[in-house]
Amino acid sequence: MEESAGGPVAEDVRRRILSMLARGDLRPGSRLGTEREMAASFAVSRATLRSALLPLSQAGVLERRTGRGGGTFVRADIVERRAAELAGLPARLHSGGHTSATRVLATDRRTATPAEAAALEIASDAEVFLIRRIRCADGVPLSVDQACFVAEQVRDLLEQPLGGSLYELLRIRYGLVPASITETIEVVSASPREALWLEIAQRRPLLAITRVARDARGRPFEYAYDLFRADRVRLTATMSTAEITPAHRERRGTDGRVELAV
Repeated sequence: MEESAGGPVAEDVRRRILSMLARGDLRPGSRLGTEREMAASFAVSRATLRSALLPLSQAGVLERRTGRGGGTFVRADIVERRAAELAGLPARLHSGGHTSATRVLATDRRTATPAEAAALEIASDAEVFLIRRIRCADGVPLSVDQACFVAEQVRDLLEQPLGGSLYELLRIRYGLVPASITETIEVVSASPREALWLEIAQRRPLLAITRVARDARGRPFEYAYDLFRADRVRLTATMSTAEITPAHRERRGTDGRVELAV
């Protein structure tokens, strides 16, 4: 007869899960399965399984997600990111004690779209380089980044290694260093393709960050659109009330929504 909920059998399941974490069989973001799948895997009742998982969830080791693609997952650490910061994402991850990795999804050289030309302050027929990458923190997808650069400024960019910090590459090879950053942050829903890239369910919330980086002369050199998993990143901002007047702090955007300057 199986032990009662919360007894030795539940404790054994907890120990087995913790051993899998210690061995590296389970990583941050790993999916253990649905309640039914896990009960069958550990050969216990669903009541005993729930008793085994509850302390691990309360301790922040596991988390439950509902909906399509839901189940029980190993909780991934939250990444702190400052709004409009001048450092690249790898530097931010390393300073926070996270590991980082990058996978290039696509690169392209083409004529700028009207939005890209306006943001980069270039002619409508000017060419740009487009780089789309998946960024991972602690082995788990964190964001899909799409960066656009003026081809004239970085002529051989696509011939360079693109798996590290692009800002570091731009500084060393082209002398381009961000002196100011302007970001617009919105909440959007993950499309089927974005959900696949980020290993989440469709329509899960994402933080969409549109960024324009300028050099010391005020010349734009990057126009980017990054999609961060909202369950893995926390944005922070510092505002000096001495520098920003109430009139400048809030304004209404062209789409009718209120914009807050930080």
